[in-house]
Amino acid sequence: MSVVHSAPKFASSDGVLEALSKALGPMLVSAKEEHGEIILSVVRDQIEEALRLLRDDHQYQQLMEIAGVDYPERAERFECNYCLLSLTKNHRIVVKVHAAETTPVPTVTTLWPVAGWLEREVFDMFGVIFAGNTDLRRILTDYGFEGHPFRKDFPLTGYVELRYSEEDHRVVYEPVELAQDLRQFDFMSPWEGAEYVLPGDEKAPAAPPPPAAPAPAPVKAKAAPKAPAKKAAAPKKPKGASI
Repeated sequence: MSVVHSAPKFASSDGVLEALSKALGPMLVSAKEEHGEIILSVVRDQIEEALRLLRDDHQYQQLMEIAGVDYPERAERFECNYCLLSLTKNHRIVVKVHAAETTPVPTVTTLWPVAGWLEREVFDMFGVIFAGNTDLRRILTDYGFEGHPFRKDFPLTGYVELRYSEEDHRVVYEPVELAQDLRQFDFMSPWEGAEYVLPGDEKAPAAPPPPAAPAPAPVKAKAAPKAPAKKAAAPKKPKGASI
């Protein structure tokens, strides 16, 4: 039984950029179509009003994701990208705002309750503050964690590590200490053919050697042509001999 749905299988972006830009008006900072996506930048303090307009008047009913991005060289280093989906149009757009460490972004939990979890994730990973979120706690890192792991200036190894102490009978936090052998990297991709044996490959049966190519037949040197044999000279008769 086939299911008939009003949403098109493939949605076109023709005219969408112009229509949404006109609808957002002064709330819009910039708009562009890039890599087949409609990207709208709006004023940070009016993000709730902009998303409400897109949800109610332009049928972008579902908030799929809030993705953070960090650009440390910018004055407002963070971007919050709101990925919206229209179920009736089968079309997606991205709405973004810029923020700094001390400039909060208005919450959109008033529009989509699921935004509470998404805002907590961006807060945990990047440190973006969402004004109006009544439960802005860390969601991925541990209790008492310091720092925000997705910031570009956060060290790859972190600041502290935890382990269970048999002496204290509890989990303890200690500064990260890396052995010297863990600091050596060869930056080789195993998918492109590494020059070393990968862990676990030493247990694999050795591949049979390729069949040896038959040795070429030796080339025989051509024999040099023999010189014609010289005829033996007739013996000379001694002088004075008679026949």
